[in-house]
Amino acid sequence: MPELPEVESLAGFLRERAVERAFVRADITAISALKTYDPPISSLVGLFIEDVRRHGKFLDISAQGVHLIIHLARAGWLRWREEQSTGLVRPGKGPIACRVVLDDGSGFDLTEAGTQKKLAVYVVRDPAEVPGIARLGPDPFSLTLEDFGDILKQAGRVQLKGVLRNQSVIAGIGNAYSDEILHVAKMSPFKPASNLTTDELQQLYDAMQDTLRDAVARSAGLAVQDLKSEKKSGMRVHGRKGQKCPICGDIVREVSFADSSLQYCATCQTGGKPLADRRLSKLLK
Repeated sequence: MPELPEVESLAGFLRERAVERAFVRADITAISALKTYDPPISSLVGLFIEDVRRHGKFLDISAQGVHLIIHLARAGWLRWREEQSTGLVRPGKGPIACRVVLDDGSGFDLTEAGTQKKLAVYVVRDPAEVPGIARLGPDPFSLTLEDFGDILKQAGRVQLKGVLRNQSVIAGIGNAYSDEILHVAKMSPFKPASNLTTDELQQLYDAMQDTLRDAVARSAGLAVQDLKSEKKSGMRVHGRKGQKCPICGDIVREVSFADSSLQYCATCQTGGKPLADRRLSKLLK
C-alpha cells in the first residue's frame, strides 16, 4: 500500500506535470471505485488544475473549487502517460478503475490489482467531505516532540505498532513504515505506547521523522513507475522475512495476523526474544 512517502512523491510528480492543465476527460471504469455522486465526475471536464496535495495517504487534485480525491488502498497505483490513450475502457474489464485525460494529451490511469477492490475516488467541493480525510489525525511532519508524547500517553496500553499505523491518530504511516520506524528506534512492535521513558520518546520521535523524511528524499523526482521499486529496495526489515538484518546480521522475523503481517529483528528490537504469535507473545519493553 502506498504510504506517506510514496503519496507525497506522487503529489509532487503531478504538481510538476498537471498543474495549469485542464481536464478533458475523467472516466470511471470500475463503478465501485467512485464513492460520491455530487458533484458528478463529469464536472471536472474543462476545469484547470491548480494544485496537488497530500492528506495522509490521500491524493488531492484541486481544480477551481472541485477536488478529485484518490485513495490507492492496498493494491492501487497511478500510471502516468505523456500521451494518454483516449479510447474507452470497458467497465469491469482489466485493472483500470479510472482514466484521466488532460488538455495537452497527457494523463493517468488509476489501476488496482487483485480481487479486493478498495481503491477509492471522490469528487467533492471540500476535502473534509471525504470521511477518511475528516477522521485523519495530525501529519507526522507537523508533530512536535511534545505533541507526539501526548499522543502516546493518550494511547495508554495500545501497542506502538497499532498507534503508529492508526490513521485517526497519526496520518500517513502504514504497515511498512511502522515496521521501519520501530526497527530504527530499536523497539518492540508490542511495547505499550505509554511505557516510554523520556529518552525512548525522543528515540522513537527521531526515528519516525528521520525514516519518513529519508524515504521522501529518496523518492523525490523519481518517475511514478520507479516509486514502488525504490520503496521496496529502501526497506530494512519490512517485507524481508528470512533475510539478514542490515544492522546486526540476525534473521528478520515475522508475525502474521489475519490480513497482514509485521517484520522485525529480534536482536535489535526485542532483546533477542522471538515474537512467535501476537496472542501468545508478551509485551516486551
